[in-house]
Amino acid sequence: MIPVIKILVHQFDYLYLQSVLALATHLSPLRSRLRKIHEHILMPSNEHHQWLKKRDWPAVRDGMVHPDRLLLRKYKERDEHGRLPHHWMAAKAQTHTHTLAYVGVESINLNPEALTTRDNNGDTPIDIARRSGACAEIIGLLSLTPEEARSLGGKEMARLYAPVAYWASEMAGWIKSRSYADCHKWIDEHDDELVREVLKYMNSNLLQLFACNSQTYSDSLMFLALRMIHRHPLSLKATGEGWPQGATLPDFAQNQNACREVVKVLRLTPKDISRTPFPTLLLHSLPTKHQEIYGPYNTVCQFIKHMKYDKAELVEIEAVLKPARKCDVCSSLGAKPCARCKRAFYCSAECQKSAWKKHKKTCKAPTRPPATEADLRILHKGIALLNMCIQRSGAGDGPTSVVVGFLLPGPS
Repeated sequence: MIPVIKILVHQFDYLYLQSVLALATHLSPLRSRLRKIHEHILMPSNEHHQWLKKRDWPAVRDGMVHPDRLLLRKYKERDEHGRLPHHWMAAKAQTHTHTLAYVGVESINLNPEALTTRDNNGDTPIDIARRSGACAEIIGLLSLTPEEARSLGGKEMARLYAPVAYWASEMAGWIKSRSYADCHKWIDEHDDELVREVLKYMNSNLLQLFACNSQTYSDSLMFLALRMIHRHPLSLKATGEGWPQGATLPDFAQNQNACREVVKVLRLTPKDISRTPFPTLLLHSLPTKHQEIYGPYNTVCQFIKHMKYDKAELVEIEAVLKPARKCDVCSSLGAKPCARCKRAFYCSAECQKSAWKKHKKTCKAPTRPPATEADLRILHKGIALLNMCIQRSGAGDGPTSVVVGFLLPGPS
């Protein structure tokens, strides 16, 4: 009798079986049998369970990015082991990836109560994660309580536990709204390694989005394109779903009516980008921006190339790195400090003599002792390090520019 019922039940949907259960409440044996069939036949693992068991994180992510109307229900469904999708993610998360981190955050956002839900063996997701050797990022995420997860919210959880996916999403939003200044600000203010990871993770999609929103030319638009492809040249080989066979990113950009300057940049190859220092790339595409960024930088570079390590050169360092001072008497530029106190400035001996009667009352040698030989050695070592950084390809579009920005305040 039971095999016949199983075959018939396969033909019914979930709602029909629920009505059968309601009508059979007075038949306890039949109800228990039907419930068992319901648990093992009509509620098998949904596709998210299967993807998570196979560690197919991209499939799970795509299912979350383009959700169906049953997505919320799927993250509350248990399989035959009493496990939610969260339990399987915890069991299979030994190797960290940015996609896994995104899946973890979104799964908790869909069902925070899963953090404390136990399977048939009495294990919560964090118990399984610790026992199976899950990566530290997932263990940290699953250590949250449902209350903490709800308090943080999906966006803040993503920023803390899936920063690469979070910032990629932010970048996409800025590009869609053509807020290129926000993109530049984020690149300037964040660690260069994080920026590279974000662009490596999503740069192909970001460049496609960029091509769709670059119909009007601006220097800020072009500068952003150069910075993006310089950090991840392989994204220039991107192909999109539904593109004609053999179509390339420049073809797509042209089809989206992108401005010709952007199309020209997208026609560069990864090899072209990899072997061309960023300053040279910028000089060819945006000479005005190049001068704005590298003008003072090149001044320092030229000085260091001809520098000799003696007292006269150390004075010259001060002259190069500090702005010109005005004479305290006649306001002429190029004044030099008083040899004794270093606080008053004069352009000539005549001006210094004319001011001496008043200045001698306050002219005192500085209390700070003069530089020792050890101090000079440290200074020389720092200048040599700066010189080495300057000569590296791509200098000025990363941490090195922060050093020069400190020495020479101005655009960077």
